[in-house]
Amino acid sequence: MTAVTDSRAPAIVADLSEAELIARFAPLLPRGRRTVVPTGDDAAVVAAPDGRFVVSTDVLVEDHHFRRGWGTARDVGARAAAQNLADIVAMGAVPTSMVVGTVLPPATPVEWVLDLARGLADVCAPLGVGVDGGDLSAGERIVVAVTVHGDLEGRAPVLRSGARPGHVVAHAGVIGWATAGYAVLATGHAHDDVAAAAVGAFLRPTPPYDAGPAAAGAGASAMMDVSDGLLRDAGRMARASGVDLVLDPVSESLAADLEGLAPLARTLGAHPVVWLLAGGEDHGLLATFPPDRALPPGFRRIGVVAEPGPVGPAVVLDPRDRTHAADTGWDHFRP
Repeated sequence: MTAVTDSRAPAIVADLSEAELIARFAPLLPRGRRTVVPTGDDAAVVAAPDGRFVVSTDVLVEDHHFRRGWGTARDVGARAAAQNLADIVAMGAVPTSMVVGTVLPPATPVEWVLDLARGLADVCAPLGVGVDGGDLSAGERIVVAVTVHGDLEGRAPVLRSGARPGHVVAHAGVIGWATAGYAVLATGHAHDDVAAAAVGAFLRPTPPYDAGPAAAGAGASAMMDVSDGLLRDAGRMARASGVDLVLDPVSESLAADLEGLAPLARTLGAHPVVWLLAGGEDHGLLATFPPDRALPPGFRRIGVVAEPGPVGPAVVLDPRDRTHAADTGWDHFRP
């Protein structure tokens, strides 16, 4: 008996050749302002008027960084773009181009792949960032690997190592919301507007893209993307700079986020301060500025840089007794 294939069934990756799949999603990807030769050749060509380029890479692995049941492929594409672009602006650069390597199980629906491309475009197109090629491979689970480039436009890169005693510690962007969204998805116990906003922050983070170059122009002495939690990333900056970062009381410096997240935390039996200090994935910017410089729009003071205390460079939560915070936050190998 001859098997009958249901022509109405959604197409999967295994139904197409690599060339056919690329022909489906390539037209959905934006061409950037600096793209000279776009996807289609052996390599793309991107203009670098500054003479230098900033580069960073990141990987999203299915069931480790995202779950298909929690959001759409469009969400995954938007998140993959956002978290990589945040690394570029954290150097004080303007994002220009990215390439994307994707591993796909053969049973992946073709529409899922097209939506992934649409999610990349949702974030990149408004910023003038080109998605200028990449690679495809088959595998057992979905992996999305993004490499992104940026242009310093003549500015010096802003490093983690430039914080100096007396400088102001500041933060731009939301904080704590993505971790709250993860908690909502993991428990499924909250269904109000605050919970929906938190889930949105987790699925589609919105880094303050303009704040990075603005901070560089305003004289930021150090800067980094907050991806693994404020305490952990501030600790990295403290050690790189050889200083203490003394944080102001959360009830003052992060009052708006604390107030916004408190009702949801009560519903889930969590503590909002933990979300603010140890939660990651919001991709805000942590920066330090000389005390005589006005903070650029979007930044708020959250502390001050001090000489290192007796335990060495660290994050200090309580300046009265200099209690040092534990190095807590996201770690890929020690969940």
